[in-house]
Amino acid sequence: MLTTIEQLEALYAQPAERSLRKEIDYVNDDYRAFVEAAPLAVLATSGPAGLDCSPRGDAPGFVRVLDERTLALPDRPGNNRLDSLRNIIADPRLALLLIVPGVGETLRVNGRGRISADPALLDSYAVDGKLPRTVLLIDVEAVYFHCSKALVRSRLWDPASHVERSRLPSAGEILQHIFAAGDGEQFDGVAYDRELPARVRATLY
Repeated sequence: MLTTIEQLEALYAQPAERSLRKEIDYVNDDYRAFVEAAPLAVLATSGPAGLDCSPRGDAPGFVRVLDERTLALPDRPGNNRLDSLRNIIADPRLALLLIVPGVGETLRVNGRGRISADPALLDSYAVDGKLPRTVLLIDVEAVYFHCSKALVRSRLWDPASHVERSRLPSAGEILQHIFAAGDGEQFDGVAYDRELPARVRATLY
């Protein structure tokens, strides 16, 4: 097992200058284009209970560039666990990975989060009259793009590599198995799956 930075670095080449220079501490015009095109982001946070990595998705532009050092991200309805937001209250450090469909490069933002319930800000994110409960403000500390190698290797955007949903357990099946393995409580996974599409549509915003 490797236990020191020196042992780790001995196994790898030095990073190319361009790999270091692509990191800047503000959102320039090129990076802004990625932010505004991304309909999906993955939010990483850390708190007393451990780490959390949570997907966030909406129409492109849902992550807003308020200025070159500040982003805004609405908290749309989810499972109400509030794992990410609880973490940010305890430790504001976070990372955001922005993903654009069909594009190999992804954009990484490191910074610190603040949770706002300002009425005007919430109202600016209204969809069909429905407001987010809060908006996450991100004070940008570092921004850089990741090259396309991971997405090329994974063939993420290649339709030929897409998995049929039926090949994996459904949400209802997963819950039914977990309930049964716990205290033996019965859970109707078939009903859950049957009602899920309508429930998602009704609670999307």
